[in-house]
Amino acid sequence: MKKFVYSAIFLLCGIFAYGQIDFGFKLGYNSSVGLNDLNSITKGKYTLDSAKIDAKNNFMVGAFSRINFGKIYLQPELLYVGGKKNYSETVIVSEGNTASYDKKVTMSMIDIPVLLGYKLLDLKLANVRVFIGPKFRFNAGSKFKVENFNSTGEISKDDITKEIKKSQVGLESGLGVDILKLTIDARFNLIKDMYQTKLKEVTIDDFQANTIQISVGWKIF
Repeated sequence: MKKFVYSAIFLLCGIFAYGQIDFGFKLGYNSSVGLNDLNSITKGKYTLDSAKIDAKNNFMVGAFSRINFGKIYLQPELLYVGGKKNYSETVIVSEGNTASYDKKVTMSMIDIPVLLGYKLLDLKLANVRVFIGPKFRFNAGSKFKVENFNSTGEISKDDITKEIKKSQVGLESGLGVDILKLTIDARFNLIKDMYQTKLKEVTIDDFQANTIQISVGWKIF
């Protein structure tokens, strides 16, 4: 992935020389949608009876650059994403016996979307845009802790931060509006979860960490 990112940066440097460039800062809010509720999945020795994710109060802040070629534009961004995420799982360890797991993640990530856009309406004072493109996500110090509750009521606590993936690639699309220097975006993010659900001999990493993102930005030039 690093080679791909470096190649993309090199390509963008060449594109900068030919397009009209806007630059600005933005902040926004992420809300989780369509997270998988996994049921009756067997991997290895155990069966995952049920699993849910609850992600709240996620935010993002960062900078963007927009290279305009008439109605078409390319928009790379550099964003910091933070927040919290909770997992709740039940595993069947044997017939009639289950174990429950509550997991808490403190998210700290770097997102690099590279979006290709088209201006549906391009006026002097305002425009309406649509866009789509890949998003590259990197772990930037997230923490992952778990509390295990077995059928006898025993509780154990573990720090499993090492189970977090270092990077992930997703897809981002949405609709945007610009009014003078103000820019507003509504986006849908489709991406796999970075936080693997690892339970003894079972690893479940099929969660979709899909989000809807609302952001507001300001073009400084």
